[in-house]
Amino acid sequence: MSGHSKWKNILHKKEKTDAQRAKIFTKIGREMAVAVKEGGPDPASNSKLAACLAKAKANNVPNDNIKRIIERASGADGANYETIVYEGYGPCGVAVIVETMTDNRNRTASEVRHYFDKYGGNLGATGCVGWQFDNKGIVVIERAGADEDDVMLACLDAGADDVEVSEEVVEVYCDPTSVVEVSGALEAAGYTVVSAESEMVPQTYTKLENEDDIKNMQKLLDMLEDNDDVQNVYHNWEEEE
Repeated sequence: MSGHSKWKNILHKKEKTDAQRAKIFTKIGREMAVAVKEGGPDPASNSKLAACLAKAKANNVPNDNIKRIIERASGADGANYETIVYEGYGPCGVAVIVETMTDNRNRTASEVRHYFDKYGGNLGATGCVGWQFDNKGIVVIERAGADEDDVMLACLDAGADDVEVSEEVVEVYCDPTSVVEVSGALEAAGYTVVSAESEMVPQTYTKLENEDDIKNMQKLLDMLEDNDDVQNVYHNWEEEE
């Protein structure tokens, strides 16, 4: 899957400052709160919450924080967020999908549109780029020196559709509805799960040659990811290694 590496994204997040990590915690907490309001506080019967908990664990969100979020979301006084997905184009037609959770859709729409306009892109209509992506479950586990054949077999037994093995980690692709089951099976088999979630994976990639386009694309992504209302950003820019 040239141009895409979930592990590279994880490393990028790990390099962020404490303040930025706190922002990641907040975003996961918001996602968890919405899951509780939609399906209840029991992860055994709420697959969306179970997926959020797996994501929280992979990002080292403290258990006390998780418990507090679930308790608050179970009450009547929690904030009400709605999920809105924006689609658009970055410089040179790079496809971008922005998933948000907001309590003020006018504010969020205005800010997202501003970022696209400022950095050489434009916000499009719903569906304008979504057809260029596939929704896939991605579970990343530590390889820890395991034999490639052994780890491949364990992943396939756990329900993987595709597996990519590198020196440090193994990226496991599966049905997006099976992320919790696949990650649980791999944990039960003795592997350490680094990340487990579903995301939009591009079918093809766009390479940027012009330095200004590259800088603007990076600034667009940075601004979107730094926005409190933005949960996830997906794109088909083939970044340089």
